[in-house]
Amino acid sequence: MNALEIVDVTLRDGIQPIGPWIPTERKIALLHSLAATGLGRMEVGAFVSASAMPQMRDTAAVLEAALAIPALRAQVLVPTARRAAEAVAAGAQELAFVLSVSEAHNQANLRRSVDESVAEYARFVDETPPHVAIRLNLATSFDCPFTGLVSEDAMISLLGRLLPLRPEVEVCLCDTTGRATPDQVDRLIALAIAHYPSADRWAFHGHDTYAMGTANAYAAYNAGVRVIDAASGGLGGCPFAPGATGNVATEDLVWMFERMGVPTGVDLDRLVVVAEEAAALRGSLSGGRVRQAKSAQAQRSAAAAKS
Repeated sequence: MNALEIVDVTLRDGIQPIGPWIPTERKIALLHSLAATGLGRMEVGAFVSASAMPQMRDTAAVLEAALAIPALRAQVLVPTARRAAEAVAAGAQELAFVLSVSEAHNQANLRRSVDESVAEYARFVDETPPHVAIRLNLATSFDCPFTGLVSEDAMISLLGRLLPLRPEVEVCLCDTTGRATPDQVDRLIALAIAHYPSADRWAFHGHDTYAMGTANAYAAYNAGVRVIDAASGGLGGCPFAPGATGNVATEDLVWMFERMGVPTGVDLDRLVVVAEEAAALRGSLSGGRVRQAKSAQAQRSAAAAKS
């Protein structure tokens, strides 16, 4: 079986909903701890309005620290061409541009229509230097928190407007609400790949709101995806998707895929320790099961040693 690339998004999607300020030095310490587990790619922040997402206001400093880590691929999220220019000026070499398939969510998240976001994406790809890698994040590809199920035709049609603008991008289909099911993930990804076989790479971003995170990740893998997002400790939740909880836990994905014989390059034992640190952040909403299972095993072992 082919190897899987996990993109750890703890430092962006994982911590963005946390209210209490996380000091920059603690974010950088978490960055180094995550890198030490073998994770080779992370989303380390977002160049966005500090008033809309105050936790992201030090992204430039976290990015600088990430760029100093050998072999680590560090990407940042951007919603506009202007923010992309700021990111590139700060040294970013990989940008993730986000827009929503759902009109209602795009208005809530980005304060503009989908048509306006398509026009903004066109400006973005035109102004972004060719050496900078681009990922296209399609939020609410499966479900919208305001209007429910998103039609497959809407997602396919939107891709048809976006991909010709710059074919050599990584396309990430996002289950923003965590309400997608494995059959839906398998069907939609297979449909997207069939319609646009020349797309550079496909990725999947899921949430674990209804405990479907690992199942949906497995469905995405079976459909041909080889890049999957996750957050240590299962942190996260979109502030503009009411009811959505955290990302699928990175440690859960590592455990599942390694158990299946799919290499991830990540040291699970080290990762569980880092996940405990992430879950302990004040104001965080954590999730995942492997971390809990490992903790229970350690407690049983300790109790047996005393008896």
